Amino acid sequence: MNSDNLLPKNDFSRRIIHLDMDAFYASVELRDHPELKNKAVVIAHDPRKHNGHGVITTANYIARKYGVGSAMPAIKAVQRIPDNLLVFISPDFKKYRHVSAKIHQIMHEVTDQIEPISLDEAYLDVSQNKLGDYSSIELGNYMQQKIYQELGLTCSFGVTYNKFLAKMASEYAKPFGKAVILPQEAKNFLAQQDIKKFPGVGKKMQKTLREIGINTGADLQAKSVKFLMDNFKKMGYMMAMHSRGIDLSPVQAKRQRKSIGKERTFEPGIFDEQTALTWLRKFSHEITLNLDSNNLQTNCVVLKIRDTNFNTITRRSLLTKKTKDENIIFSEAREILKSLTEILNRGVRLLGISVTNLEAETYQETNLFSTL
Repeated sequence: MNSDNLLPKNDFSRRIIHLDMDAFYASVELRDHPELKNKAVVIAHDPRKHNGHGVITTANYIARKYGVGSAMPAIKAVQRIPDNLLVFISPDFKKYRHVSAKIHQIMHEVTDQIEPISLDEAYLDVSQNKLGDYSSIELGNYMQQKIYQELGLTCSFGVTYNKFLAKMASEYAKPFGKAVILPQEAKNFLAQQDIKKFPGVGKKMQKTLREIGINTGADLQAKSVKFLMDNFKKMGYMMAMHSRGIDLSPVQAKRQRKSIGKERTFEPGIFDEQTALTWLRKFSHEITLNLDSNNLQTNCVVLKIRDTNFNTITRRSLLTKKTKDENIIFSEAREILKSLTEILNRGVRLLGISVTNLEAETYQETNLFSTL
């Protein structure tokens, strides 16, 4: 019996895009600080100012030429990069989350079948899409160009029939590139890849594989499924599937949330309106970022307030239309607070805002290349 029969039948019916921002955090900082474009920019706390401590979040492509990359101790950047080139920037995750929300807005113009992996990458199933009868490469081009034009950032994307291959394609295309792997090309493409390029094959597994003469996808393909399973169990089965271009895992879109909220407990309680309003403004801002990143709108604002005697009151305000405007959410919460001044007089122990009746934001029909 051919042990390849142990593998499931491949599925070539889907159209999958893996979109990945290029050196995302570093690129955001370079966009905001263009004077650093010829510097080796490392996103980490400067270890020279933190007793040698710090871990690199990411680095731009100039820094990477010196063998510096994410998850490395920041002190290695000091050791490897000339001092006149090296620039450390402490990470600003609030800014990166805000930019990520804008990127996801652009993705949602194409499809809602999106599986975010992190702030800077996601899988998209574009077998059905919102823009019409366009090829997967045209849809990828649309997102890539719009991200560049609207946000001043570059990304790379891979297009193929499954998630695993799409990620390998986008990695192959970096930076600011695109790669398409057709079903009939998959096994040949994989055969040429070093095993370190296969997602999920870590450094320890790479060492073990190389010790038995497996260095490339072609070497994996040459081994029977039974051999790989006998020697590497579940991991062997995965490597057998991936080396033959098989991955049936679906793009898992996030479930739509029923509400989004922020609240805080105060000890001691707060008594003045201005302090309460300052917190409501902060909550409104954070909720808006969350709505943005999830491509949602609301028409119901809920204020929750608890006094120092532990009496809890919730009040809601229905809006005339859907919104994700921070100022509107704050204004509604402020009006509710003004009607509850007696609680402020007693002291507020807990204060919070939530929004409900959430719906996906709809987009007007888009001419695919009207902004390109």
